[in-house]
Amino acid sequence: MSESADLRADRYGARPPRRRRWIPLALGAVVILAGLGVAFVGFRSYGPSDIDSESLGYTVDDDSTTSIRMKVTRKDPHRPVVCIVRAMTRDGSEVGRREVLIEPSDSGTVEVNTIIKSSARPAAGHVYGCSDQVPDYLRAG
Repeated sequence: MSESADLRADRYGARPPRRRRWIPLALGAVVILAGLGVAFVGFRSYGPSDIDSESLGYTVDDDSTTSIRMKVTRKDPHRPVVCIVRAMTRDGSEVGRREVLIEPSDSGTVEVNTIIKSSARPAAGHVYGCSDQVPDYLRAG
């Protein structure tokens, strides 16, 4: 170091080390990218579905039979869909379950009637949910 630099350092103290300004910027970018990744995964998992189902009504036919009417709407009506319907007692216990194959159609929305056999007297019936992952044993028929 030169003499003037030594005098300056003695008088004013050593120069502080250079700050790394890129570290906070890099951390901020990582946090933003992580947030976008979480938002994307959440939207794919919990966003609008390709298949919507709705229970339109049910009737308890006898001590072991319930009839359910449902509406299924799908974005691609040319793909088959499987829906699970359930029969339940007054306390909410499941006493019957059935998988219903919804065949491909020209219409995006179809109404389906189905019957569920139950192990005890049912008090209600409803659509549990639908999926386009149709098991092979339903397609084989």
